[in-house]
Amino acid sequence: MRVLLVALAGLLTLLAAPAAGAEEIRIASVDIAPVAESLVLDADFEFEFTARLEDALKQGIPLYFIIEFDLTRGRWYWFDELVVKRTQKLRLWYHALTRQYRLSSGTLHLSFDSLSEAQGALSHLRGWPVADRATIQPDVVYKASLRMRLDTTELPKPFQASALANRDWKLSSEWRRWSFSLLEPTN
Repeated sequence: MRVLLVALAGLLTLLAAPAAGAEEIRIASVDIAPVAESLVLDADFEFEFTARLEDALKQGIPLYFIIEFDLTRGRWYWFDELVVKRTQKLRLWYHALTRQYRLSSGTLHLSFDSLSEAQGALSHLRGWPVADRATIQPDVVYKASLRMRLDTTELPKPFQASALANRDWKLSSEWRRWSFSLLEPTN
């Protein structure tokens, strides 16, 4: 009976460990502001790569990060209305011939000599246009939501299977939610 209790306690410890040790992305700051005819988002993220993620990069496996942004307007009579939904995919990989880390978003490519420099660029999102200013009504309170996560579905198939069971591949932030209102300019 005592052996069974010790085994059960060990199993519970193993089950609780992945949740406690999972790597997290923390959203340090976020700001949304009108610029010309758009609303642009600036955000700072804080995170560290696990040794497994660093090894994967050095082996030539690209890592894809997804930044998601939602803007909703509350309605008293129904579910909140989704006004804007934007995603941005960032690709980070190591180029062995040039010995540089590369970060790309769409057609923009940046090169870095070290992983810490590439991580610094990945951690700072600046000037991301998330909405047309015409879609935002002045003096209406909106709920904005933002998160960043490692997209394990973009990994090669053998790594996807490993990512399901291994917490070293879990890198994600919680949804950061805040209220936002575009003030009507006064004359």
